[in-house]
Order: sequence, then C-alpha cells, then structure tokens
Amino acid sequence: MRPIRTFTVVPTLPERLQALRALAYNLQWTWDHDALALFRRDDDLWERSGHNPVRLLGMVDQGQLEAMAHDEGFLAHLNRVAQRFDAYLTNGSSWFDRAAGAGERPLVAYFSAEFGLAECLSIFAGGLGILAGDHLKSASDLGVPLVGVGLLYQQGYFQQYLDGAGWQHERYDDNDFYTLPITLERRPDGTPLTVAVAFPGRQVVAQVWRAQVGRVPLYLLDTNLPANAPGDRDITDQLYGGDSEMRLQQEILLGIGGYRALEALGLQPSVYHMNEGHAAFVGLERVRRLAQTHGLSFAEAREVASAELVFTTHTPVPAGHDRFSPEQMDRYFGEYAAGLGLERQDFLALGREYPADDQAPFVMTVLALRLAAYRNGVSELHGAVTRQMWQGLWPGLPVDEVPIGHVTNGVHFGTWVSTEMDELYERYLGPRWRVEPADPTIWQRVERIPAEELWRVHERRREQLVAYARRRLRAQLERRGAHWAEIEAADEVLNPAALTLGFSRRFATYKRATLILRDPDRLARIFNQPGRPVQILFAGKAHPRDDAGKELIRQIVALGREEPFRRRLVFLEDYDVAMARWLVQGCDVWLNLPHRPEEASGTSGMKAVLNGALHLSTLDGWWDEAWRAAEHQPAPIGWAVGQGERYESLEEQDHVEADIVYDLLERDVVPTYYDRGPDGLPRRWIARMKASIRALCPTFNTHRMVQQYTERYYLPAARRSAILTAGEMARARALAAWRARVHDGWPAVRVELLDAEPRVELPVGGEVRASARVQLGGLSPDDVAVELCLGRVDPHGELVDVETTTMQPVDGEGDGYQRYEVSIAACHKSGLHGFSIRVLPAHPDLATPFQPGLIAWAPSE
Repeated sequence: MRPIRTFTVVPTLPERLQALRALAYNLQWTWDHDALALFRRDDDLWERSGHNPVRLLGMVDQGQLEAMAHDEGFLAHLNRVAQRFDAYLTNGSSWFDRAAGAGERPLVAYFSAEFGLAECLSIFAGGLGILAGDHLKSASDLGVPLVGVGLLYQQGYFQQYLDGAGWQHERYDDNDFYTLPITLERRPDGTPLTVAVAFPGRQVVAQVWRAQVGRVPLYLLDTNLPANAPGDRDITDQLYGGDSEMRLQQEILLGIGGYRALEALGLQPSVYHMNEGHAAFVGLERVRRLAQTHGLSFAEAREVASAELVFTTHTPVPAGHDRFSPEQMDRYFGEYAAGLGLERQDFLALGREYPADDQAPFVMTVLALRLAAYRNGVSELHGAVTRQMWQGLWPGLPVDEVPIGHVTNGVHFGTWVSTEMDELYERYLGPRWRVEPADPTIWQRVERIPAEELWRVHERRREQLVAYARRRLRAQLERRGAHWAEIEAADEVLNPAALTLGFSRRFATYKRATLILRDPDRLARIFNQPGRPVQILFAGKAHPRDDAGKELIRQIVALGREEPFRRRLVFLEDYDVAMARWLVQGCDVWLNLPHRPEEASGTSGMKAVLNGALHLSTLDGWWDEAWRAAEHQPAPIGWAVGQGERYESLEEQDHVEADIVYDLLERDVVPTYYDRGPDGLPRRWIARMKASIRALCPTFNTHRMVQQYTERYYLPAARRSAILTAGEMARARALAAWRARVHDGWPAVRVELLDAEPRVELPVGGEVRASARVQLGGLSPDDVAVELCLGRVDPHGELVDVETTTMQPVDGEGDGYQRYEVSIAACHKSGLHGFSIRVLPAHPDLATPFQPGLIAWAPSE
C-alpha cells in the first residue's frame, strides 16, 4: 500500500530545549567535544541512534524531554554549548578576513563524489571522502567562503561483515534522509528545489539537500524521486556501485547537476574546486553557461572557466582514473558537444591523452587537467609522480616544469583528537592550538607537558581501545554464530598494557595489509617475548569487487585463530569513522606499508600522531616529506621502512621490506617501548612522542592545507577571473583570440643558436654568454618569451637541476627573425654542465606560460 500523502514527524521539544534542534542539524557537533558529551549523556541511546543526534531526539520519550527541560545540570550544559555554538557562527574575525584583501570574499564551490563528515551520514568510502569532510570543517573554522557539492546516496557505502571463513560480505542499508542531520532545500512556495540533467532520450531530476558543516553548507543531490524512471532513481543509490555506465551517470549528475543546483540556489561561485576527476564535468558546464549567458565562443568561455578551475588529483595509479569509451561519450554528450560548438573529435580530444587516437577512451583526469589553470597532487612525492604520469599532455616540457603543483593533505584536529589529549593540549599549549594549529611555536610547548601526564593519558586511551575491541569482537562473533567458547574468549583478547600496533584503511592490495604477516614464525616470536608482549589491531574494507583485497582479510582472520596469535591479533569488521577514532586515539604505533610510490598521501597516520602514536611507514605519501623534514629533531619521530629504494620486482620489495619491519620491531620499537625506569615510564618512548607531535602537527593539519589552497589557488583564481570578466569579458575575448593566433603561427617558430663562447672549461661562478635568433613565424616579440635553460648534464645526456633565464631581444633581422642575447654568472657547482634555448608563448593573462602546450627548443648538437 502506497501513501496518498506524506509528512515528516519531528520531535516536540520543550521551549527550554529548542537549542538542541539547531545543534543537532549542524555537523559542528562532530568536532566539539562538549556538544558530543551533551548528546551522549545517555550513552546507550547514543549508540542505538547510530551516533545521530537528529534520530536521537526522535527516540527520546516525550516525558523524558520534559524532565530534561527541568534538569538544571542538563540545562546548564546545553546553554554552555549553545552559547559557544552561536559565538562560533557569528565570529566576525576569521583567518580569511585577515588573509584576503579588503572586501574580497570570492565564493569557492568544492565538488567531490564523497564527503566523510560523520558516521551517521554514509556518503563516503575512504580517505578521499574523509579528506573532503575535513576540508569543509577547516574552511568553516578559517572563515573561508566555501560551499560543498556532492551526491546524497540512498545506501551509501556498504556495511561489512565476515563469514565463518573470514571472507568479506556486503550489506547495504537504506538511509532515512528525514532522520539525518540534513535539510531539504525548498523554493519560496515550499516545494522541493530540483534540477534537471539531460540523459539519452530523457531528463533526470534531482532534488537538493543541505548538510550544514559549521559555517559551510554542503549541497547534496538525490535522484530517488517519483518523477524519474526506476533505473534513474538508482543513480544516487550506492557510492561507487554499479558499472561504468552508472559511474558516468553519477559523474554527470555531480558535475553538471551540481553546477545547476548552485545556480538554482542563487549562488555565484568565483572558483570551482574539483576534488578528483569524478567532478570534472563541472568545468564543461561552466564553459557552456558562460558561452550561453555572455555570447562567447567555446574558446573565449574556456579562458574564463579555466581561470576559475582548481583540480586536485589523488590517484598515482593509472588504473585509478575513470575512463569512458567514445561510444558512451557519444550517447551522453553528442548534443551537449554540439551545444558547445564543438565537432565530435574536438570534444573527445578534451579528455584524451592522445587526441589523434580515435579509439582512445575519454579520461576524466585528462579533462580536468586540460580545463583547469590550477592543478595539484596531495603530497610532495605525489606531485612529482603526477607530473611524470601526465607529462605527455605538455609535449616537449621537462617533467619538473609540468604545471602540476602539490598541497599536502592534512587532517582536522578537532575531529580526530581524543577528549583526553584535547584537555592536555588545552592545559599546556593554550587554547590557540585549536584555532591556529599551523603555528609551530604553539607546538614547541609540548615540552612543557610532564612525561607522567602524557603517558597516563595515552595509557588510558589504550585501555579504552582494548575494552572497545573486545566488545566489538564479541558482537561480531555472536552475529557470525561462532561457538560459545570463541565468543567467551573475546573478553580476554589483547592486553591493556601491551605494545599495540594499528593498521586500518582500505584493503587495496598496494597497501600491503599482510606484509607484517609474511613470516608468521618470526612475528610470533616478536609478539610473544616474555614480559614484552606485542599485539596488533586490523580493520578495513575491501571494495566489493576486489577479491584480492578480500583474500588479505581472510588471511588475517585465519592467522588470528592460530594459537600464537589468538590473543595478539584481532580484525575488527565494519570499519567506519567511529572505529577509526578509537584506533588512532589508542594505538602506540601506526603502521603504513604501501608500495612506493602508490600512496598519494594517506592521512590516518596524521590522526594517530596527533594522539601521541608513533608512525612506522614506508617512505611514501606524506611520510616521505615528513621524515625528511624532521631529520634534525632531537629525538626520532618514528620509523622509516627503507629509504625509498626501487626494486626489480614487487616480490623482492615485499621480501626486503618485510625483513626491515621485523628488524625495526625487534631492535628498536619493542626495546624502546619496554625500556622503563624506576618510575615505570618509558622515557625514551615519551621523548619520541613529543618529538613527533612537535615536528609533525604544525604541518599535517587541514587548517594549513586550506590556507595553502586559499593563498595559492582560490584567491589567485578569483582575481584572474575578475580581470578576464571585466568590461563584458573583454580580456577573455582578447586572450582567446591571441591564443588562436599564436597556435596558428607556432609551427613556424624555430630557434637557431648564433654563438656562444666555446669554453671547454669554465670556473665555478663563471659567466655564460649566448645569443640566438628566433624565427617568429608572424608572431611579435611580445607574443613569446625566449629562455636560456642552464643545468647539469646527467649520465644520460639530459639537463637536470635546470635554472631558466629570460633572454632579451636586441635586433630584428628581417624576414620574421629576432635576435636574443643573455649573459649570466652561473654554474655554482663543478661538473659537466650545459644549456639549451627555448621559446614559450607569453601573455600577461596566462596562468602559466605552459598552459597552451606550446614550446619550441633549439635543435640539440
């Protein structure tokens, strides 16, 4: 039976409790420990609500609500939280206000396929989503004018459970949107706000919901509407579910539908940030709308859109980038491309690595790289890997100059710090540690924390983690129908005082969850030394179609049942944000063992470091730069597995690096942990905890990260957009015309070396002189920059460590030739050096001289 009318039932709150509703519907409670404590006053109810304060309020008996309205202790707690919440929302002086120019408040739209904000809002799968959620939280704290755009999944990501053999299975539970901390956006007449997107032969309609993240709204699109066909209602059913066709539909909805949702809301962003290639279609829609509303050609509209687009890639593995067949793109974008004024081949070329290949797929990352003026990876190493991966999009350009930078990821400290560590930092670092975590002077005060207090706080968190793990293990064994003896034994697993290792993340094979299990006999000896016990907690999900990842989980579970590991190794199923907090707040050592360089950044270790854990990792992602940056600390900050070596095969790498892990545990980690003085304190270990916190916390937080995005990308992009769009888009039109003229004339551009002093030897710091003539092919000297590229010559005959110097035009020689000269003092180190000369397009409105993809080099000898 279907209803003929629907309505939403909401709890009736007494007048004195009305503030609870505002608190529940703003996800700021996820990083306010006092607000969390308010909702957790009935801990059993909090657990049954799924850590969802909106649902919790609906579960409370009306009589209990009336009693709470007369409970002076509860009211005092509520008023304290509500006053601080109101002060947070109305704070008129933020970091952004100080960093931006007077009156400068460009709106940034942040598009992502997933957002990890709270465990009750299942619209994320892993690190990408958690990073996006933390980005929004820090933007709110810093006052950055930003809105998020994503999809509201009916089922979200799956719930994990293991069978008796330890094999992962998936269960999908429907989200009840009307009991989540989200609000349906409505038009002035009260009807839901909707947008439509053209799909082959039909229109797909989506309604818009809002999740409020502090001061930042997150708008989420939902297609589960009666107006849509059954298949289209499922587009927003599961995150990363379905086949390639479903993925394409979701990404069209995210990029094009998300853009239209912002228009329908009356929002006009100045900057569009595409978090991973899933969101790249927003760039196309921005071009289309600019052309439509301002009468621009595709080329002119692209110049404006490019200035406004920021693209962040998180994937260093080629297979991780979405690719769609030409046939799929024809079906979904045939009419759309025509509306842009593009021929089929020109449209497909936007997303092809090799545009001339008619069978090449359309790659979302390529589309984003081609459209955006600002591009970055998510760690220093990942930036270098990304430049190498996509160098072919800038033919002839040295890999180090490929215009892809990096902004290293971070974590939102308020979300991930334990209550006990929060209070400890408050006491010894002062309150500024929460609002200015990127200030290194604050973290120098870690030395003030007495060793006894730091260790006791950490011990309490480990004890709580062990108690939590026992409860979770018992519950999962009961669900699995395990034998009663195995269930009873769950109450005795792990040791609250033992050295505890943690490994929790997606179970992708490159993350090597089982590397530490490679030699079980040796590991058993390490774990079971008399008086020096060691234990490990595993958690994580494999993708539903990743049988190799599921096999890793099965192996871990099987080993945990063997006698040497029965009380020392535990796998906790159904990893989520709540479990992640328990683990990062209670472990002693955080393990991260990916194949280098396949981990773009990683953030779980940053959360553990914040809570006093020490990191043990291969030199990949964020740990590569963290390890090098902290090499002069007075005490080690953790442990590095190897020095970033390359191996002939993955098998050899696994063999060597597993041995390194065992050696580190045997010779350093375990002895240092159990080296206790007369007072029972592991003082060398505590010194490392302090060194790690002091060195790493100022850098690896999302406040620093969002500040860098704002200073390097958001504000420059908004300023460039303002310049290009001023005066009826005059400079955008001029830039497009210039680019077309330069592109047409470029085939004739060539460089001829005229003379350079033929020195066989040159003293260090000696002067290099060179002159060349350049055939400009109808272009003017103002259209180009001619540069001398000087550097060392490596064993392969290539220039490295290159420094560029602009050569100056001196005389025109007729017939399109222009002479250039330079004289510089260079070569500050001895060895074989060399130089080359190149020509690049030059225009004051280009974001980078490499953007057009044009370059002419002098012929080599």
